[in-house]
Amino acid sequence: MTMTTPLSRTSAQITLVAARIAIAGAQGEAERNGWHISVAVVDAAGEPVAFEKCDSAIGISPSVAFGKARTAALLQAPSGEFERFINNGQPSFLSVPGVTPLEGGLPIYSGSQVIGAIGVSGAHGPNDTQVAAAGVAALMTLEVL
Repeated sequence: MTMTTPLSRTSAQITLVAARIAIAGAQGEAERNGWHISVAVVDAAGEPVAFEKCDSAIGISPSVAFGKARTAALLQAPSGEFERFINNGQPSFLSVPGVTPLEGGLPIYSGSQVIGAIGVSGAHGPNDTQVAAAGVAALMTLEVL
């Protein structure tokens, strides 16, 4: 019996155009609410694709936004889920390398495949998630991600 094993696979990744649309959607939501944020979009491997920081966003927010986006991409789940695990008595999640277990990071899907993620920092907790969700929603108008 001979088995064939593929030597490579291809996976879709978020485009720069789509990342910029997600950022615009997030920034629009933040502006409507008077929040000064940083927003980062990463590819499925957690690597940067696009970033924007409001002039008056706090200094730590860029690093936190990238951390939340990277967490959502690599773990293929909202970064806030990991904050809830820790808050509900599972501190072992703090030992996962490179994870930012705070609300505000959401995976971005094309069909059932994670193609990237968006991370927001500066609006605090659930507000960061609200802003990130607006960024993801802005992508729903695109034909192809």
